[in-house]
Order: sequence, then C-alpha cells, then structure tokens
Amino acid sequence: MKKKMIKFFKSGDFLFFVFAVVAACVGISGAGVWAAAVIPGSSGGKIVTGEPLTTDISRKESSGLIKNEIDRRITRIRPMSTPIDQLTRWAGSRRAGSMVVDYYSVDVKPTKATLNTAYTEPESSSATSASQKVKLNTTNNDIFEVSETILVQGVKGYEADGTTQSKADLVLYISSKEENGELNVYAINGKKIGSIENCVPSIAKGATFIRMGRAATELDVQTAQFEALPVKEQNNCQIFKMQVEQSTFQKIANKEVEWDFSDAEESAIYDMRLGMEKTFMFGVKRSLYDSKKKENVSLTGGIWWQAGKEYEFDPKVDLTQNDLIDIMKEAFTGNGGNKRKVLIGGSDFIGRINKLEVTKIVTSNEDMVKWGIDFSEIKSKFGRLFVLYSEVFDDCGMSDYGFIFDPEFITKWSHVPFGTQALDLKKAGVRNTDALVLTEASCLTLRYPAAHMRIIPKTA
Repeated sequence: MKKKMIKFFKSGDFLFFVFAVVAACVGISGAGVWAAAVIPGSSGGKIVTGEPLTTDISRKESSGLIKNEIDRRITRIRPMSTPIDQLTRWAGSRRAGSMVVDYYSVDVKPTKATLNTAYTEPESSSATSASQKVKLNTTNNDIFEVSETILVQGVKGYEADGTTQSKADLVLYISSKEENGELNVYAINGKKIGSIENCVPSIAKGATFIRMGRAATELDVQTAQFEALPVKEQNNCQIFKMQVEQSTFQKIANKEVEWDFSDAEESAIYDMRLGMEKTFMFGVKRSLYDSKKKENVSLTGGIWWQAGKEYEFDPKVDLTQNDLIDIMKEAFTGNGGNKRKVLIGGSDFIGRINKLEVTKIVTSNEDMVKWGIDFSEIKSKFGRLFVLYSEVFDDCGMSDYGFIFDPEFITKWSHVPFGTQALDLKKAGVRNTDALVLTEASCLTLRYPAAHMRIIPKTA
C-alpha cells in the first residue's frame, strides 16, 4: 500500500488530482479555467480570448457573419441571369417583422435653379449704389440660404478693374432674402458701370444658378440651419413559392444520365429566382383580395419605379461616346451616391454600348468578378460602371432599356428567409411523391432615390 502511494505521488495523476481539488474548492471545473471570454475592443468590436474562434461563437457574437448554407447554394445557381437577386442575397438581408416594410429614404438638397425674370443692368448715366445689390427671383428660391454664394453659369464676371471681362463665371453673394423668397445679392466679381464699382451685370432669363459654399464674416457664430428630413416610404413583402415533386417510381427508375431530386430542385430554384428578379425590378406594390382563396395577396413594388432619376436617349440614332458620358454624368452627379455603380440592361441597349469605340475619356477595362458575377467595367472621370446584360429586360419587352443603381443603397428585407419544407404527401394520402416547397417572403427598397437612374428610349 505504501509503495502504491509513493508511485501515485510521483506520477502525473497526482498533479491532475491536486488541480481538480483546487478547482472544486474555488467552485470551478477544469474546463471553466480555460473558458472563452468575449471582451469589447478599443473601437467597438469584440475580442475572443481563452479559446479558438468557432462558428458557434461567431454566430452568437456576430450575427450574420456566417451565411447559411442554403444562401450559399442559391448564389451559385446561374448568378449572371439574376444580378439583382444575386447582389442582394450576397450582401445579406434585413429582418422584417411584418409583411409591410416601412423605410425612410433621404434625398439630397437640389444644387441648381434658373432665373425666372431677366435682370438688366442700368445705363452708365443712371447707375447708383443700388446697382450693387439687386433682387433676383429663381425657379426655386427655397434651396438658397443667406451667406451662400451662387455661380451664374454662362455669365462672365469681371476682373478687379471692373471693365475687363474675366474667364471666370459671375459669382453672387446672398446677403438676405425677402419674405416672398426673392434673393438680395451682391456681385463678387461684378462690373463697373459709370462710376459705380462691382455692379451686378445683366443676367438673361433661364440662366442657371448653382449653389456653392457659404461665406461667413469673422464675427458670425450662426448660419442658416440645414437638416435632411427622411421621407417615409412603404413596400410590401411578397411570398414567393416553388414546389418540386418527384414520384417514387421516377426516383427508382433507371436513367440514361444522372438526374435526381437535387437536380430538379436546382432547376426549380433557378426558375424561381428568374421570377423574383422580374418582380424585384418591375413589380407594382399592391394588395388584392383573392375571392377564390378568400385571402389577401401582398405584391411588392420594384426598384425600377423607386429610382429618383430618369435619362432619355434617342433610339433612332447610334449611341455615341458623348451620349455615354452624358449618361454617366447624370448618374454620378447631384446625388449622395458612390462613384461605383452597376448598369444592367437589355440586349439592344447593352449592344449599343458594345459598339462604342473607347478613347482616353472613357475606357473599357477587362472583365472583373464581383458578388459572384462577371462584369465589364467602364471608367470615366465621373465614376465607374459595372456593366452586365440582364435577360429579364428582354423577357419583359424592354430590350432597349437600362438601369443604373448604387449597390450600397439597395436593401433587401426578408419577412421569411429563403427556406425549404418537405411535404409528406404519402402519409397524407395525396400522392405517392417526394415533395419540397421553396419559400421566401421579401422585398427590395432603395435609399437615396437620386442615386439610381432609369435609362429609357424616347417615344415619339
């Protein structure tokens, strides 16, 4: 017995025994000593200590980091045919607690207006100090504020001597606004009329006024307030469904090629995605009552109608590089969007772009893969377009139409995420088949509507 005790104390079992006793005394287990801890990082993140990072920890501490297997499977099924569904599914969706989604879109303040009534400068003999400060009325006085400066496009200003016309356009300073909204302005680079310096020169009706930066004095501590008020919008989630069935005899029959239930399921998902793609693009938001089913049907609105901009081109003439520059200028300016956007369109419209000869102004780079899709890239001074042919435009009779959208300002809402449900039709006594139902209830919404644009051919 004594020899056995000495052998026990010399062995590693003794150390483990001591460790277990200590752990029991302090109320912890051996595993608990090394339990993982999740602590906040210095910049708001999360740090895992004491244990390797596992998928369970990832799903618990960073919801949505690891995508579900079913989503990964779906995105691999012919992604080129359904770019909108592919992109939004790749980016992930937001949970919608209801079939009706309320969301807020934020617009940007307009930057341009035109002069309503022409202003004519006085004769040299009748010029007075009143000619230095004049009232002007534009088509949208509300966008201008006191202390802002205005660039009058196409109207040349003057050098410091007041007589030599400058290469720079005329710039005005808003000193005050009348109760009716008219602008009281000074000329920054004005004209000398008679003996009066820095007068406002003549400005024709329809001249474009462009908002520029504010100019404060040394003692100014306040300025006109500016707040962007989001506008509440609404869209319906639509329930998309697809049922796949295979009879028991079909399943056990010998086949010339490999074709099982998984192949049928993949084909059904592809057809379902094509239908969803058309709905996400061109669907109309409505709710209707099905008298036969005695239930309401929720229909979602497409992003085509949500876009805040529209560009028309003449379909009777070939698209030129100048037209493409104008399209990109309209798509990338005057909105809060990014400098990388996606252009999808029908075969005729994409064909117009393919026929263009590129120069140093507009360049066409090699194909690139993004979001699991092969894009062609067009680059200009305004921004970059990732171009892709979309077959749903042809299917919907819109082969000469296009759509430019900002992928960062498109949101997918899922009331019921994409999932499958096996139906036991055999036990129910309905049919001797294997059945699977695919379901998703979702919709798409656009933020910053002005960051997205429809491209349509002019009609006579």
